[in-house]
Amino acid sequence: MDIKFLLITFGMVFLAELGDKTQLATVCLSADCESSKWAVFIGSAAALVLSSALAVTFGGALARVVPPDYIRLGAGLFFVIVGGWMLVTATRAVCSI
Repeated sequence: MDIKFLLITFGMVFLAELGDKTQLATVCLSADCESSKWAVFIGSAAALVLSSALAVTFGGALARVVPPDYIRLGAGLFFVIVGGWMLVTATRAVCSI
């Protein structure tokens, strides 16, 4: 195992997950669930592990048929398009008020 990739992956995922909708949903669930905070923790941790396992599996399979540079380009374009779409949608919502 390459410790450098382990630490880089941990840092990037940790920073990406701070304040995202998944973390906010977990905060809301734990606020509603007085009796079983551990159930919320275990459920949210298991969901993150499963989604990460699917991403690694899918990414590994995709990298066998598509060069990694194209995957990065596609992911970047996807985020730019989704960000633009969200900006347009938010602007329309604010302008219609």
